[in-house]
Amino acid sequence: MDPFPTTEYHRHTKARADRSAISADWVLRAIRTPEHEEVQSDGRIRRWARIPEFGGRTLRVILLPDGFTVHNAFFDRDFDPPVKT
Repeated sequence: MDPFPTTEYHRHTKARADRSAISADWVLRAIRTPEHEEVQSDGRIRRWARIPEFGGRTLRVILLPDGFTVHNAFFDRDFDPPVKT
């Protein structure tokens, strides 16, 4: 059981082979200390965090507008962090 609320979609997709290695600790890290955050037009929140323990890949976590229910979590190959000015 995850230490955070999840949607049925998240519970279904985390069983996939390409997502089964994603630990709840990594998801919590992305929620609590994201490297970057964006709010989608539907109110869902995207947060990204690098995971050194997984080769430095970047985990994207999608939260519902409530800011804590996890809808999706996956390693984002296309993440290109914005340049800070």
